Amino acid sequence: MQSKELIYDWNIIHKIPRFKKTVEICDETLRDGIQSPSAKDPNIDEKCELLALMAELSITIADIGLPGAGPRAYNDVLALASFAQKNKLAIKLNCAARTLKADIEPIAKIQEIVGIPITAYCFLGASPIRQIVEDWNLDKLKKTSEDAIVFAKKEQLSVAFVTEDTTRSSPETLSTLFNHAIELGAERLVLCDTVGHATPFGVKALIDFARDLIKRQKAQVYLDWHGHNDRGLAVANAIFAAEYGCDRVHGTALGIGERVGNTAIDQLLVNLKLLNAYPHKLDALPHYLKKAAQAAQLSIPYNYPVFGEDAFKTATGVHAAAVIKALKTGDRMLADLVYSGVPANWFGKSQVIEIGPMSGASNVRHWLQNNGKKADEHVVSALLEFAKKQDRTLTLADIEQFLAEALNKA
Repeated sequence: MQSKELIYDWNIIHKIPRFKKTVEICDETLRDGIQSPSAKDPNIDEKCELLALMAELSITIADIGLPGAGPRAYNDVLALASFAQKNKLAIKLNCAARTLKADIEPIAKIQEIVGIPITAYCFLGASPIRQIVEDWNLDKLKKTSEDAIVFAKKEQLSVAFVTEDTTRSSPETLSTLFNHAIELGAERLVLCDTVGHATPFGVKALIDFARDLIKRQKAQVYLDWHGHNDRGLAVANAIFAAEYGCDRVHGTALGIGERVGNTAIDQLLVNLKLLNAYPHKLDALPHYLKKAAQAAQLSIPYNYPVFGEDAFKTATGVHAAAVIKALKTGDRMLADLVYSGVPANWFGKSQVIEIGPMSGASNVRHWLQNNGKKADEHVVSALLEFAKKQDRTLTLADIEQFLAEALNKA
């Protein structure tokens, strides 16, 4: 049975533009993600494994690092690019760089050594507050970006021009910098919500502005959206950005990154899949997140959407009863959607029924049957009575100890 036959979807009743094509995804985990103060920088084997998983998930492009940051960064980027080339990974590559020759030159060198294209994502702060702190003015910004783009193009690099803090930058500054970057040959403009300032309304206003500017230039230039999560709006903003006209949206595994992090690429992919804007299979997504968490030495919160331990778990009687009735029909989609907004089976997950103080007899009966135990009514009744006296959901050890004691008494 199709999900559209099971629910009425108010999410599709709106007047904003719909997705016109498959949304491109840029995975920033190996650069912006591991800038998290709490994350460990993975070793090169771990990074290569993550890059291969990105390709398996049909991620469009991966930021593999900032090679101008030092010898280790350079060596890792070189190794990742070589790995992608050797294994013919179906994923494009990019590197971050300040608008400085010292940052761009290593990218050009790696591109020449490995022999595959690497886009230089050259970033420059543009907001008034950044200009005050850095003692910059518009002429300085214009000259700096010009020197960087001209050098990158001379070195045969594709260029994405990244304005840091775009969402707090003035239209006058952005018009000057964007027009100049396009005239110099930048192929992409990257709109950055560097400190997580934007709301969906701000996203639309900024994208409308950028699209209009590109249209006036009559240029073949693409738009990226790069968002952070300081206000908890990163995933929503990224979805709106894609709908409002950005060709490519950025994110990181589990949303890791500086401060509270970036757009969670996994949540983004789940939502795009549900919006029919990502046709690729996502079976490898749970494995990718587990590997990313292990490599960065971070844990996945128990209540994390879709991939947290409790995402499809319930011990509440009313909820569990409905799920169990749906499971008995043999219709997985029915079981997935009766008490969940996400089809668990699309993402390698399944519904889990537990036993706790809010459970009913159906919870206990289902748990016993599902775990190969006899569901005699006196056992069901006794275990339910025991669960009602507890202050938490029972663990496997709790249940097995109770059953063992009950057997001994018998």
